[in-house]
Order: sequence, then C-alpha cells, then structure tokens
Amino acid sequence: MEGLGLIFVIILGVLFVIFATAKMKLHPFLSLLIAAFAIGIVAGLPLSDVVEAVNSGFGGLMSSIGLVIIFGTIIGVILEKSGAALRMAEVVLRIVGEKRPQMAMSLIGGIVSIPVFCDSGFVILSSLKKALAKKAKVAVTSMTIALSTGLFATHTLVPPTPGPIAAAGNIGAEAYLGTIILIGIIVVIPVIFTGYLWAIKVGTKIKVEGEDKEEEAYDYEAIVKAFGEMPSAAKSFAPIIVPIILIGLSSIITFAGWNGTLASIFLFLGSPVVALLVGVLFAFALLPSYDEETLTEWIGIGIKEAAPILLITGAGGAFGTVISTTPIADYIQSFGQNTLWTGAMFLIIPFLIAAALKSAQGSSTAAIVITSTLIAPLLPDLGITGAVPLALVVMAVGAGAMVVSHVNDSYFWVVKEFSGMTVTQAYKAQTAATLFQGLVAFIITFLLWSIFV
Repeated sequence: MEGLGLIFVIILGVLFVIFATAKMKLHPFLSLLIAAFAIGIVAGLPLSDVVEAVNSGFGGLMSSIGLVIIFGTIIGVILEKSGAALRMAEVVLRIVGEKRPQMAMSLIGGIVSIPVFCDSGFVILSSLKKALAKKAKVAVTSMTIALSTGLFATHTLVPPTPGPIAAAGNIGAEAYLGTIILIGIIVVIPVIFTGYLWAIKVGTKIKVEGEDKEEEAYDYEAIVKAFGEMPSAAKSFAPIIVPIILIGLSSIITFAGWNGTLASIFLFLGSPVVALLVGVLFAFALLPSYDEETLTEWIGIGIKEAAPILLITGAGGAFGTVISTTPIADYIQSFGQNTLWTGAMFLIIPFLIAAALKSAQGSSTAAIVITSTLIAPLLPDLGITGAVPLALVVMAVGAGAMVVSHVNDSYFWVVKEFSGMTVTQAYKAQTAATLFQGLVAFIITFLLWSIFV
C-alpha cells in the first residue's frame, strides 16, 4: 500500500489508539501494540517484517533510554520519601521570600517536578502550599494554580522527566540530551511565569468552600517540624543538579570537539545512563538508613513507577518502527518538498497531534510518546536533524501535551481533590491555565526556531 491509502491506514491506527485509550480505557501499551501490528498487516508488509519491526522498535528504544527512565524514577522516589523535595521547597521559599508566595510555589513546583512526577509532587507539597497560603494570607486556589502549573511545566518539557526523554529517544535525539535540557529550561521559564500570572490574576478570585475553616488546621512551622529531620539543601539538590551538569559538560565537550583522557572521562560520565546513575548514587546519601525498607522497598517503588512508562515508550517505539518500515518514507519525501510545512511551520504538526492526543486520552506522557513516534519518520526527509532542531521538536511535542488538563487527566483530579475546588472551579483554574501554558510554550519554541535554526 502506498500514497494516500497508506496515510489513511496510519490515521485510522492513530484514531484507534485514541479511541481505545480514551473510551475503552485500554492501556496505551496494548493499544499501541495492536495498532502497530494492524498498520503493518493492512499496509501489506510481509508478516515476518511486521514482527521484526515491532521487536526492533521496542528493544531499540529500551536499549537507549530504558535505564535512564528507571534511574530517574528511583531518584524521584528517594527525593519524595526522604524529605528532600520538601527541603528544596524550603530553600526556594527562603530565596524568593514569603512576600511572593505564588512565585515561590511556581518555582518550587518547577524544580521538584524535574525528577518527581507532577501528581506525586503536588501531593507532597499540598500541605506546605496550604500552610503558606495561610501564613501569607492569600487564596488557597491562587497557591494551588501556582504549584500545579509549575509542576506541570517541567513535567512535560525538561528531562530527566520521562516524557521528554522518551520523545528524545523516539526521534533519535538521545545523544543531544544536554541541549534538550538547556532549551527546555529556556522554554519552561516563560511557561512557569504564565502559570504564575494566572495564579495571581485568576486564582485570587476563586474561593474554595470552607477555605477559612480548613486553613486553621495548617501551620507552616508545624508541618515542617512534623516531617522530622530532613536532609541538607546540598544533599537534596545534588541528585538533580549533578546529572544535569554532567550531561551539560558532555554536550559542551562534544560540541567543542575536545579530545584527551579528561574529555573521554567526562564524555563517559555525561552519557545519560551514567549521569542518571551518578544521580542515584547521590540520592543514596539522602536515605535515612540503609536497610530493606530503603534499599529494597523504596527502589522497588521507583522501578514499579517506571514500568508503565517503559512499556508505553517501548510500544511507541514499535509503533513508530512499523510506520517507518512501510513505504511511507517515499510519500513523506514528496510531502517534505511542500515548503508550507518546512522549517518552523512544521512545529505546528507535532503540537496539534500532541494536543489532540492529550485532550482525548488525558496522559501527557502517552501523548508525548505517541506523537514523537508518529513524527519521527518525517524528520530526516524534512531535513530536521542536529541538536537544536531536534530539541525544539521535543519542545513542540511537550507544548502540545500540555493542552489541556481536564477530567480525563488524573492530574486534574489530584489538583481538584487536594485543593477542595469544584469541577467548574478546576476547569477555570487548572484547565484554562494549562491551555495558556501550552500555547506560550509553542510560541517560545517557534521563536527559538526562527532565531537559531
């Protein structure tokens, strides 16, 4: 099968994934695999080639980013359970100042969600958020929006969060992780600021029922004291900062073309797998004790959290490999000759696909994985190669995966339930905020492409 007929088959495959995950509640892992086999068979590929494409796509992606995702989730669990996430929140609060509580919560969310899932991060910091709202005498909803949007921004845009790492692996940009982190930080700053503005402009006008009575139960000092002894600030930040520095140094050495023993050592330490493993070792310094609970149970929790992401990512790799095995490449090449969709204009495609997937089935990570597998075959034929262009493609996908968080998103319900908002209030606060965040992320990405590519 070739041409428009093949495009139609692939579109049907994508629609099946959306319908199966959003309506039938089938796990994205199975829906992606079923769609991969179906597309390969209907497209007329030899059955042995379909099996080979599924196996190579799944295994190939796991070999490049599987361990990175596992190490990242382990770091997140240790930061959560050791109190390091709360310590980081305290440090940011001291730096920013209690007179700007919403700004503090936005920055706290942005930092904590780099290794910790946004859902977990919101739960961890929920009591701190309420206590600070009481202390600063600001609306709880305002603090809620600041925290939730800060968490959500880095969750979709900045590695080593699993979504952006998976997207990098899918489009063949895992070697450029340092560049993706740097550009992710550049893009995420105005995105976090957008959430902050929404918090102070809209959140202050939304009053949760029983807010005044509830606040009496929250005291900032009491909550921090109740957690017990927490690790130092240096120990708390090290598992995040050290891997980012190592990956960044590796990118600089590669870009500069430096050689020698020292360069080789830092290239080794800066490879994503080794850098995140170093982060895990630094995280071990946060453990309150070295026993079965911390060394087995906590790490086991991290592995369990990584499992569904690994499966979805691997299935996405299989899905993308089957598509690239079909004659679609020849059709894409003619498609790529259409100047309308070259350059920065191409970014609209991954943004819209990810936004449609996110809005339809709820999971940002699944939307990022599926979108990146779909667009991967287009990139070489459109001449989109190299560190900066591929990093900006990851940003466009992440921007789309922010639009929008609503009732089919588990994070929406976490934010709603832990803040006490009604569904209508949560739509006005959380859903609208994520819409504007996604749009701002895409605009910044588009501008960066226009300037640097």
